[in-house]
Amino acid sequence: MTEPEEATSTQYSVSMLIRLTNKPGVLGRLTTAIGKAGGNIFAIENMVTRGPFLERAIVVNASSVDNQTEITKVVAALEDIELLNCYDRTMRLHEGGKIEVLPLAEVSDIDDLTMAYSPGVARVCTAIAEDEKLADDLTIRKNTVAIVSDGTAVLGLGDIGPKAAMPVMEGKALLFKEFGKVDAFPICLDTKDPDEIIETVVRLAPTFGGINLEDIAAPGAFYIEEQLKARLDIPVFHDDQHGTAVVTLAGLENALKVAGKKIEDISVVISGVGAAGVAIGKILIGAGVGRIIGVDSRGVIYDGRENLNDSKQWFAENTNPGDIQGSLSDAMAGVDVFIGVSAPDILTLDDISSMADDPIVFAMANPDPEISPELITNEVAVMATGRSDYPNQINNVLAFPGIFRGALDAKATDITENMKLAAAKAIAAEVTAEELSPTHIVPSVFDPAVSLNVAEAVAAAAIADGVTR
Repeated sequence: MTEPEEATSTQYSVSMLIRLTNKPGVLGRLTTAIGKAGGNIFAIENMVTRGPFLERAIVVNASSVDNQTEITKVVAALEDIELLNCYDRTMRLHEGGKIEVLPLAEVSDIDDLTMAYSPGVARVCTAIAEDEKLADDLTIRKNTVAIVSDGTAVLGLGDIGPKAAMPVMEGKALLFKEFGKVDAFPICLDTKDPDEIIETVVRLAPTFGGINLEDIAAPGAFYIEEQLKARLDIPVFHDDQHGTAVVTLAGLENALKVAGKKIEDISVVISGVGAAGVAIGKILIGAGVGRIIGVDSRGVIYDGRENLNDSKQWFAENTNPGDIQGSLSDAMAGVDVFIGVSAPDILTLDDISSMADDPIVFAMANPDPEISPELITNEVAVMATGRSDYPNQINNVLAFPGIFRGALDAKATDITENMKLAAAKAIAAEVTAEELSPTHIVPSVFDPAVSLNVAEAVAAAAIADGVTR
């Protein structure tokens, strides 16, 4: 089998303003040159004729930063063509950040000012001082979430620090607002000390109605979440753990329908037993999966393996009933499902071939999956990734906006396992029997019904679990 060509992606798109000599064949030479350089023309916009010249804005998707540079050099060298301007569209989108604060109340005259600020605001302050519960209705706590990170586990980039983590946290805030109508704000902390993070968040908590922990490395993430859940009376949710787990379960429920398998009969290998892997294991156990095997960089997780941290020890004690040992390849033999939250290109075609009939592969390492989907398109019943440029993206945005929307609406003090299971079922139910296919096991993130239905299910589960104020 030949290696697939490197795929182009919008994340590497460039916009080029180009002046062409107005004569036959010039545009054709331009498009051919871009294609030969590995670019994929995404759009041709704003054609303007200026006498003997044409000006066009062309958007080209590349496969990497180096490929962007190669394409622009090729275009600039073409005869009868002048490259007037070009820019990286992803970098341009982030200039100045991606969120801003907007007022909800008008302050257009002295009467508005009197009510919104002094002296009228003192009445509201006094009311809250007498009954702190009123802050849930009379301040931004009603609809505001803190997105807290120390920048130690950002995407697949690792420990890049709090400032470099900001674009991700801003993006998260953007998605909270767009898909859940939740106001969220990035809080990137310049410390890696779990206790310092805990103390900082506890002191910030009066401002917020919920805490979303993001991109904090394990095992510290487990300890931080545990302590904050114990000390705060607002929902605390580590999205890398639980958001990933919720959407994974939703996708798996529908993938099993495609493959004709039942959740109680399947076996699952989870590659990567960090924050996300442990949470996926827990939610799959809660959903009824009987046989789960975890694998980390040192091999299979089993009870008795040396130097396991607390979370991996829990995982060892609650999974791998056959006490399998060895490598990832050893674990893969005969299993129904592979779920990867680990590293790129660690899964081989031989590993896929050793799985049970009609295997399901969720290769969710970001930005590059555990195995390229192009390699195994015809080898599996269902393939999913964490990327938006392939079918079946296991995307946390399907979960966290609706989960927090429901938790805030119910004035929840916690996010329970039942609330997570309810969210997964609501997401899975958004794909109808008519829509379900090997390339459609999760709904579109742009379907507005998803967050609404997740919120409703989560709020109902919170009330049923008795975790509302």
